[in-house]
Amino acid sequence: MTLQGNGRAVVIMMLAMACFIFNDSFVKLVSSHLPLGQIMFLRSLLAMALLLGICLANGSIYHFGRLQHPLVVLRVVTEALATVFYLTALFHLPIANVTSILQALPLMITAGAAVFLGAPVGWRRWSAIGVGFFGVLVIVRPGLAGFDAWSLMALVGVVCMAVRDLGTSLLPKTIPTLGVTFAALAGVAVTGLAMAVGETWVMPSLLDIVFLAAAASFILVGYITLIHAMRTGDIAVVAPFRYSIILWAILIGYLVWGDIPDLYTLVGVAILVATGIYTLMRERKLMKEAGPAASSPPLP
Repeated sequence: MTLQGNGRAVVIMMLAMACFIFNDSFVKLVSSHLPLGQIMFLRSLLAMALLLGICLANGSIYHFGRLQHPLVVLRVVTEALATVFYLTALFHLPIANVTSILQALPLMITAGAAVFLGAPVGWRRWSAIGVGFFGVLVIVRPGLAGFDAWSLMALVGVVCMAVRDLGTSLLPKTIPTLGVTFAALAGVAVTGLAMAVGETWVMPSLLDIVFLAAAASFILVGYITLIHAMRTGDIAVVAPFRYSIILWAILIGYLVWGDIPDLYTLVGVAILVATGIYTLMRERKLMKEAGPAASSPPLP
């Protein structure tokens, strides 16, 4: 992986994190009106309609026949499970608690890449990820109150996300990213529909539909950018930049609700920014020592 390729993957990962926090915000807004299964189904259906139009326009739909791959199936299953567990926890826990649990993901991904994929992860990368995790804890400062069985569900969701992302990094480049995204959305939609059978269907208001459409747009871009980042970047380099979701959350809180970060938050942000800069500088040094490497991008 080239330095330039990793740099692009990092930027794309940060964009994905921004999309996911916007999606979470809109989903949480409608969670008081609509049941979980219905939200998952309607959001995925809207996102699939948008994606289908894109695939028809650029012709990538003709590559969907390549989706019959075990890793695609693994990703669909883990995506659906992660959505169920994570959203369930999000509806029942303070967002700071859920956010702090989610930040264990870069550690899980890096550990999985080192153990199962043989990725070279030295002590410096481990240290950078650990310091970044500490910075997240400084920002969110979760208390023990609120950590209960729902916290375990959030943790299970994070494990599913780690398996999903590790599998994504192994996908053959001949399998189109948009096709993988469509398959993931379809899996979540089917899961949501199955759950909705046991729920009381609620007629969504116009505002609910607007929020769901916005969530669908953000989750679609989030899925596409996340898959692309995991397939084109060095997993040990890209994973720590998932911490950027905290920065996006702070920015949204300030711009939308006027929340001003306190001293602890500013210190945590400084730690995260320093960790990210160090990771990129370390990667640049390693790439210069190893020399340029060629890499072919996956299909769109």
